[in-house]
Amino acid sequence: MYYEEEFVEEVRSRNDIVDVISTYVTLKRGGSNYVGLCPFHNEKTASFSVSPGKQMYYCFGCGAGGNVFTFLMEYENLTFVEALEQLAEKAGMDMPKSSDSAAERRKRDLRDAVLEVNKLAAKYYFAKLKSERGKDGYAYLRNRELEPETIIKFGLGFSDKNSGELYRYMKSKGYGDDILKETGLFTYDEKRGAYDKFWNRVMFPILDRNNRVIAFGGRVMGEAKPKYLNSPETIVFDKSRNLYGLNFIHGKQSEGIIICEGYMDVIALHQAGFSNAVASLGTAFTSQHCSLLKRYTDLVYLCYDSDGAGIKAAMRAIPMLKEADIRVKVIDMHPYKDPDEFMKGLSPQEFKERIKKAKTSFFYEIDHIKEEYDMDDPESKTRFMNEVAKKCLTFDNEIERNNYMEAFAREYSVRTEDFRKLVAYHSAKMAGIDYEKRKKERLQAGITQKEDGIAKRQGIFLTWLSNDPALFDKTKNIISVDDFVDEPYHQVAEMMYEQHDKMGHVEPAKIISRFQSKEEQSLVAGLFNKELKAVTQNAEQEKALNEVVQSIKKYSLDYRSRHVTDLNELQKLIEEKRKIQTLQISL
Repeated sequence: MYYEEEFVEEVRSRNDIVDVISTYVTLKRGGSNYVGLCPFHNEKTASFSVSPGKQMYYCFGCGAGGNVFTFLMEYENLTFVEALEQLAEKAGMDMPKSSDSAAERRKRDLRDAVLEVNKLAAKYYFAKLKSERGKDGYAYLRNRELEPETIIKFGLGFSDKNSGELYRYMKSKGYGDDILKETGLFTYDEKRGAYDKFWNRVMFPILDRNNRVIAFGGRVMGEAKPKYLNSPETIVFDKSRNLYGLNFIHGKQSEGIIICEGYMDVIALHQAGFSNAVASLGTAFTSQHCSLLKRYTDLVYLCYDSDGAGIKAAMRAIPMLKEADIRVKVIDMHPYKDPDEFMKGLSPQEFKERIKKAKTSFFYEIDHIKEEYDMDDPESKTRFMNEVAKKCLTFDNEIERNNYMEAFAREYSVRTEDFRKLVAYHSAKMAGIDYEKRKKERLQAGITQKEDGIAKRQGIFLTWLSNDPALFDKTKNIISVDDFVDEPYHQVAEMMYEQHDKMGHVEPAKIISRFQSKEEQSLVAGLFNKELKAVTQNAEQEKALNEVVQSIKKYSLDYRSRHVTDLNELQKLIEEKRKIQTLQISL
């Protein structure tokens, strides 16, 4: 979806970055900038800087940075378009119709219509719960010890025993079957016609991170099957990319996120004060869920049911979370099955204690691996030790691996040195198998590091240009926009040179707006905030400048040489390469 640059820039200019960020972060004046504690990582000393002049922010601790769009994208986990819409509304501006294709417009219109129907259905179910015909559903929720405020917070509702009532209601509101079929709320049958998918159930609206109703879950009244019924996947609902309760989580969760199995578990934890609880939506935990969680936290507490199915689910989720670089701990629910039962039987304070005592994923896995072995049989116990030794090799960090080896040795009364030797034996065995693979990876890593070094130098020179505009004129006959080969440096260079030519200065916040991903915006923001020594009359710094420019120029010429087909052009490039050695920028 594309919006004109003029509109994007107008939205940005009408939203002062200090005003926007100060609604989320406590800022204090510090010279020409404002400073505060970074909301994107834990810190005790303020390293988060907001510049009213540049209309951008940067954290010198973790490197997060960008303009007002980047901040909302990072803090609220929004897309660029979602951040643009939110800031446009704040500024009292209407969003223009984007210049997308007819097919894209039809798809967007259908999405909007489905979301409208879902919102209307949620209101309908909520009203039904409080009516005379919904008294059984309301009594069920109150018997489950849910407070009226909690019922309102989660927008819980009730679907009537009459299986066609919602359908008739939607038709009365003017919605056609072409849209209603796409919502997943209705079943179409040749004999029975159209009827409600959910009936005689307590309803749980499922909201996305922007508080839009995207689906529903329903718990049947009585003993009918299935007990829980969920919406099918639709144009607005992907089970593997959403989590129940995620709409209540904003910004980075330094204390972690609790993952449960069901709606009632999440609701019970929220009611008890644990507003960082979420659940997967009627599907197995996926790698997409891990990617989603990574945006919010680096620590996850698994709080699955304590039965066999819950243990298997935890064992499946642990490696996926670790692969996403998320630390995992497991909360012990015994003697209760799930968080809902736990809160009824004990207390929120006791649950806090369980969180403190939560086992690391390593020892949780070890405990359940142990169940497969007879620890009184020497041979069986030896196989168990070998399995644990192999698992120790999954830790890439040597210090972390050593700590776990020592902890395991203490826990199982094994001599630490003996267990180290066992781990080393399996490491050597694996090394023999993976030697060729690792050799190839090291070679590839060397190439990547070399390329990254050139990219870094392009970034350094752009930083110098932003800090010292005089360099534009001093280097104009030596280096140009075309010499910045790698992205996003080439795009940044294009905009910087254009702004300098037209206005005589660079506007960093405007440049950042041209990039829509948070990663690119943070990288570009870093270019304008790096604390590099100014390039002055110092001979040592003059030498550094020349080395950087020469390396960028050489890399650019090498790149163009590999892609040129005209012989005359190739000869010109070869001649330019010869001149590189004699390039000299005087300050």
